[in-house]
Amino acid sequence: MVSMVADEKPQLLSKKAACNSHGQDSSYFLGWEEYEKNPYDPVANPGGIIQMGLAENQLSFDLLEAWLEANPDALGLRRGGASVFRELALFQDYHGMPDFKNALARFMSEQRGFRVAFDPSNIVLTAGATSANEALVFCLADHGDAFLIPTPYYPGFDRDLKWRTGAEIVPVHCTSANGFRVTRDALDDAYSRAQKRRLRVKGVLITNPSNPLGTTSPRADLELLVDFVAAKGIHLVSDEIYSGTAFAEPGFVSVLEVVAARGGAAADGLSERVHVVYSLSKDLGLPGFRVGAIYSSNAAVVSAATKMSSFGLVSSQTQHLLASLLGDKDFTRRYIAENTRRIKKRRDQLAEGLRAIGIEVLEGNAGLFCWVRMDSLMRSQSFEGEMELWKKVVFEVGLNISPGSSCHCREPGWFRVCFANMSAKTLDVALQRLAAFAEASGKGAPARRGHAGGPARTMSCPVARFSWANRLTPGSIDRKAER
Repeated sequence: MVSMVADEKPQLLSKKAACNSHGQDSSYFLGWEEYEKNPYDPVANPGGIIQMGLAENQLSFDLLEAWLEANPDALGLRRGGASVFRELALFQDYHGMPDFKNALARFMSEQRGFRVAFDPSNIVLTAGATSANEALVFCLADHGDAFLIPTPYYPGFDRDLKWRTGAEIVPVHCTSANGFRVTRDALDDAYSRAQKRRLRVKGVLITNPSNPLGTTSPRADLELLVDFVAAKGIHLVSDEIYSGTAFAEPGFVSVLEVVAARGGAAADGLSERVHVVYSLSKDLGLPGFRVGAIYSSNAAVVSAATKMSSFGLVSSQTQHLLASLLGDKDFTRRYIAENTRRIKKRRDQLAEGLRAIGIEVLEGNAGLFCWVRMDSLMRSQSFEGEMELWKKVVFEVGLNISPGSSCHCREPGWFRVCFANMSAKTLDVALQRLAAFAEASGKGAPARRGHAGGPARTMSCPVARFSWANRLTPGSIDRKAER
């Protein structure tokens, strides 16, 4: 018989549910919690926290809304004036609706200047890029296997790639000395460290354009990565969800372009070990629609990932709407051009404002954020100093930004600052708050000067002083990811 101590309580939850490996206690997520307790509103709560830790694209909603006004059938679940409600209400095959997959394949190609052609049959639809990345890890790795990821990297990967799969991440340490570009020495070092830990390396995962750097990967770096995985016989996963945000040269180059140009790729099986993740969350600004995709030329991966997608399907009404939207070639052409123009304008506003304060900004050409160096505002050049500054920026300045340590950056003082999820006026408020903080600390540049000595941008909103709290209080609520 099995005996139990009288006051011993049975474990009601699984080890997975009870473990603390989700990454929820990261400063990246804790900053979101503090924002949600006290969100900024220009009228209702002008002293609240401004959310600059969310990479969300709200710059082109008016373009999407105008299209919906002109195309009421898409939202009205109609086709050619006739209702398709019953058709969409019934069970949909998890391979996805052909009209939508065809339209998505064309849009992905258009985002890449039609230099890459996508076969719709190689697309697996998922509920966002989070699901896509996790499904790929499930397909490519077993519990305890590892992926190499160049740093700094998106903090959510610690959850997306590890929590349920049991896989490990080995950082590929990149530095500011060369703009955080990956090198062969850094790749070899990471591979060696994985071997010393007796981890089987199954692949390299990159974000291109980079989150959090806001830069596209140069072709030479992609060729280096392709050569590395070819030599090691491992996979390369390229998360390209920001591909449509590139606004300046050298422009965006997909890893698929490099693979296509590589001689003998088919013979050595490389093309079957390179996979792309995509999403409509960033380029179209539709994270709430939960539309992600895996693209792979590996039939076994496509088959397995398609089966896994049954746990997170894209709804039929969403596919119906987006098939119409993405199928409008004139609209997608105009949208891509105008959206990237707006992203550049808003990024310039942030970068110029930060430089006027005396804060270094990494040169970037893509993404919805800037990678900035704020070590001049730190009392000590350490990660402790970085966290002390971060808390001050959140609680005293009223800005939620993401510290570089949450992105596994090895150099203290770097932060990711988002700009596309707010109005230009709100961004002005954020910049003025930060300028006042820097001036009060005696470590910032004169607030009146602009970048390179030019005129500073006029900021009409008043500065307020903030003192809400002096410590972080980790919460237990389940936070949605920005992906």
